[in-house]
Amino acid sequence: MRKILIAAAIVAFPLTAQAQEGHAMPGGIMLPKACEAAAGSTMDMSGMMGGMDAMMSGMDEAQKANHEAMMQMHGPMMKAAMIKDPDLAFNCGMIAHHQGAIAMSEVELKMGKDEASRKMAQMIINAQKKEIEEMTARVELLVK
Repeated sequence: MRKILIAAAIVAFPLTAQAQEGHAMPGGIMLPKACEAAAGSTMDMSGMMGGMDAMMSGMDEAQKANHEAMMQMHGPMMKAAMIKDPDLAFNCGMIAHHQGAIAMSEVELKMGKDEASRKMAQMIINAQKKEIEEMTARVELLVK
């Protein structure tokens, strides 16, 4: 369990530090205020960034964009996982997850060449935005 938490912390670092400051993540991923309040503060992982630059140095533009899109959601998702209320944790975590799906789909729209994949990416963006609105409204009801 400890190894899993350490690995998650390493993956989540780029976003968690920014989330603690209350800034939007790259690409706009940020938990609603009610989620942030319920999650409280998370541990400082600034010393765990290590080999991330080396890992990314061999990536091309598309790989870097996909990696960034995936990474943006991990910090907010991990923060939501720390919420004690299971309903709130679910909704807050899924909001971050859906925002990550949108970010990945935007990479496909920008760089993808396959028309069917691009069409799927647009469908994902449309569906996920609607679900984010619904879950955000649910969060507001849960914290009242």
